[in-house]
Amino acid sequence: MSWGTELWDQYDTIATHTLKGIDFCERFTHFLKDRCSIELKYASELKKLVKSYQPKKKEEEEYQQYSWAARFWDVLKELHDLAGQHEVIAENTQGQVMKDVQSLISEMKQQRRKDLQDGAKVQDQLRESLAKLDKSRKNYEKAFKMAEKATDDYRKADADINLSRAEVEKTRNQMMIKNNQCDESKNEYAAQLQQTNQHQRDHYTQQMPSVFQQMQSMEENRINKIKSMVKQIADIERSVIPIINTCIDGMVKASDGISAEEDSKAVIDKYKSGFPIPADIPFEDLSNSSVIDTSNANGTPKNSLDNRKGTVSDKKKNRKDKKGGGGLFGIFTSSKSARIRGEESKEDFSDLPPNQQRKALNRKIDEFKKEIARETAEREGMLKMKDVYVNNPALGDPNALEKKIEENAQKIDSLQAEMRKYQGYLANMDAKPSPVGQRRNSLSDDSISQSSTNMEMSQTSLPGQPPVAANEPEVYTDEWPEPPSDEEFEEEGTVEIRKKPDKKAIDDEEDHVGEFEHAEGDFDEEGFPVIGTCRALYIYEAGNEGSVAMTEGEEMFVLEQDQGDGWTRVRKHDNSEGFVPTSYIQCHFYDQDEV
Repeated sequence: MSWGTELWDQYDTIATHTLKGIDFCERFTHFLKDRCSIELKYASELKKLVKSYQPKKKEEEEYQQYSWAARFWDVLKELHDLAGQHEVIAENTQGQVMKDVQSLISEMKQQRRKDLQDGAKVQDQLRESLAKLDKSRKNYEKAFKMAEKATDDYRKADADINLSRAEVEKTRNQMMIKNNQCDESKNEYAAQLQQTNQHQRDHYTQQMPSVFQQMQSMEENRINKIKSMVKQIADIERSVIPIINTCIDGMVKASDGISAEEDSKAVIDKYKSGFPIPADIPFEDLSNSSVIDTSNANGTPKNSLDNRKGTVSDKKKNRKDKKGGGGLFGIFTSSKSARIRGEESKEDFSDLPPNQQRKALNRKIDEFKKEIARETAEREGMLKMKDVYVNNPALGDPNALEKKIEENAQKIDSLQAEMRKYQGYLANMDAKPSPVGQRRNSLSDDSISQSSTNMEMSQTSLPGQPPVAANEPEVYTDEWPEPPSDEEFEEEGTVEIRKKPDKKAIDDEEDHVGEFEHAEGDFDEEGFPVIGTCRALYIYEAGNEGSVAMTEGEEMFVLEQDQGDGWTRVRKHDNSEGFVPTSYIQCHFYDQDEV
């Protein structure tokens, strides 16, 4: 259906209608702009909400202690990702749809201006033709009236007997002239009428329909573009729905990860003091002059009810902790913040309950081990780089690394000394008199890291140092063996390995001890507990005393953890044992399965 045939007389109305279409496109642009603004504001508010409720850097460790707090943190992360999807909607809408709408508006304005100019030109031509027709008709009317008057004058003159023959002839000639002029005007009028009618037919059947068709095509193109843009907006939103659903699924998964049992166990692990339950209060017989004080007979410290956290005497302190807040909604109370408000913690953590002290010491020792391993790896890298410089001086000066290697060795020495100090604190805490040759079971009560620490101290921590007697309490003193010097490090290209204990000495010791029953775990023939398994990542050729060779992918048993010197004691399937570089193997310890 064409506007040119159906709306031939509605040119002005169509011009107004197309203007309304352009106005709608401009309003649609404002709608998209406001929609993007709302999406960006919503995303910004969501991210601000997440930021205000997520844990601070110092509180992240506390969040990981309880499943409900850790999972809430996961929900915050998913919410942050969800907010990012709303930003994607706004960015894609601005970059795609709004740009297309603005381009459409510009094209429509230009096309409408051209169509209106063409329509005005066609209409001016028709008006000009109608004006000529009106002029010729008026000329014809004038000539016709003058011809009629001349004819009347002639008839009167011819009937008048008083006029001469010459005057009558003159009147007749005048009549003939006017009649001729009237005929000429009539012919001109007829010709102009025919021409105007043809122009008018062309105007309403060809020229104006062509203009109307252009305006109709422009309007239909605008409508189709709006249709595609609305669909494009829906597609943009649909494209982020899978990611939003993934975020929602992540929130559901986080809720499934909350475990009341695990959180209850975590509370026990965090706050268990390790003190035994107080014994019954003795009866005080006032008839006797002396009263036996048994308040500390079972090892419970005096005033233990006042010293333990969560008791009546500690409520005032808890109220102060709540004021300080911390973590989610201010619910976490940290022992660090408590020490800041109160007295400083002692170096050996002896101000903590036994269980907490043991955990703090083990945590400190693990930190030192990680630092030593990092420094050792850095040292190995510098030694390898030095060898490369020695073989190819063009790459660099090997003497330039000497100072760094020396500083690294001093740092490793310092870290090892600090680690031995804390190992001594742990040994003092766990030291108890035991029969000659009795060993601590690495898989009982305490963790693998404690047993390996004690075993290392009961034997040799470094080459060339005498072993500590197994039946003596392991007490830390300032006379611990010194770590290997820088020359000993460079002698083998890496940290000096520990010597393998003498099997004969161990067998003699076992003869004195007698039968020894292991509570848990497997022990090899020489008394070292199998604390895990490992797999060789690289080939290693044993070039030092006490080390064993291995092939890539070989499976072995771990007998002793790396004590910070870069070597791990292993036993192969052929029962040969020795030390291998820790960086050459991938370990899995049994205590990781128990956690």
